[in-house]
Amino acid sequence: MPLYNEAQVVRDVIRQAVEVFPNIVCVDDGSTDNSVAEAIAGGAVVVRHPINLGQGAALQTGLEYAMRDPSAEFFVTFDSDGQHGLEDAFAMVERLAHEPLDIIIGSRFLDGRTKPGKIKKIVLKLAVVFENVSTGVRLTDAHNGLRAMNRAAASAIQIEQNRMAHASEIVAKIGQNKLRYAEHPVHIIYTDYSRAKGQSVWNLVNILNDLIFK
Repeated sequence: MPLYNEAQVVRDVIRQAVEVFPNIVCVDDGSTDNSVAEAIAGGAVVVRHPINLGQGAALQTGLEYAMRDPSAEFFVTFDSDGQHGLEDAFAMVERLAHEPLDIIIGSRFLDGRTKPGKIKKIVLKLAVVFENVSTGVRLTDAHNGLRAMNRAAASAIQIEQNRMAHASEIVAKIGQNKLRYAEHPVHIIYTDYSRAKGQSVWNLVNILNDLIFK
């Protein structure tokens, strides 16, 4: 779980998540607020970056730390701001346990639960077209942070892009390593909190930047 200045919500997010996933690794990416204390209070193990490196770097650090546990079979990337649903994450892990798959990517476009704005939807759809053509990996939602993977996938996907380009890099490495993949319908919850932070607008800018300059 990457973490950057989410002190207002992260304790509750982790408290709920730990009831389903007891082993939560939270990677603080140089937060300047009380995020670390709140994450610990919620029940997570916190690994810290002394400076902000970006979400891709936080995910790679978290996966490396989690894989140190030899008994860990499955790994979930999950946002710390409350936008992801635990029921979706659990269902994705259940599929990994019972289907011949290495990684499952969440998609907000496989059912009607998620209601992104018109501009956001257009940009995300353009990103999908670009990724499908450039990687050969056929997805309906290429920039979804909710993913579940087995140890083989977690080992194969070495994230080198520190910032938002990591989403495109993960898709590319699924294709390069011929990982068995599928999508799963998920509900992205656009809360007043996330909208107030302006994440939606900036994420669109970052996605467009990835498509043009990655």
